[in-house]
Amino acid sequence: MNKFLTFFNPVFAYIDTGKIFRKPFGWLYGLIALFNALLPFIILYWMIDYNLFTYLDGGQIFGLVLLWLVIVAAAWFSVLLWWNRMAKVTKLTADTDDFVVTPAFAHLLQTFGEWLGCYVAIVGALSALLTWIFIDATVVELLFSQMGLGGVFSRGITGIIIAPIYGFLILIVFRFAAEISRALASIANNTKKS
Repeated sequence: MNKFLTFFNPVFAYIDTGKIFRKPFGWLYGLIALFNALLPFIILYWMIDYNLFTYLDGGQIFGLVLLWLVIVAAAWFSVLLWWNRMAKVTKLTADTDDFVVTPAFAHLLQTFGEWLGCYVAIVGALSALLTWIFIDATVVELLFSQMGLGGVFSRGITGIIIAPIYGFLILIVFRFAAEISRALASIANNTKKS
């Protein structure tokens, strides 16, 4: 009868160590890295599907190709960021810690803020610059609306200045939220050990 009552104890112990929460966070980071690796090719598909290259003159096509290369560079940065953080999120807490989800979620918040803030700052500023110099603004707006970012990026000098400010503010807000969450989990875990 004792074996019948303790049959699932290894499963319960595995849940208690927090590994069941840390590993899926690592998988999520890997999926986000994979999505970022595919994003430039999805955008290239949209460009071809909307026949953007057939309606533009040579200078605008050059600007659109430059914009795509900016997106490729931002995507590579994003892949490296998420892949780097994937290795770290699984090692955030010890098996004896009671609070394991909060630090992992705080790490996700921080990484998401770093990714989004850098993406908005870099792609936003450079797309505004390229739109100002080469590309018709409606083409860029159509492209970003396909990404779910319609109306986010400003044009011209305004966008070149505002995008890095927005990116920095995003970085600060997400980092602040992550640090508060991490501090609360750290206090709780250390209080238990005392």
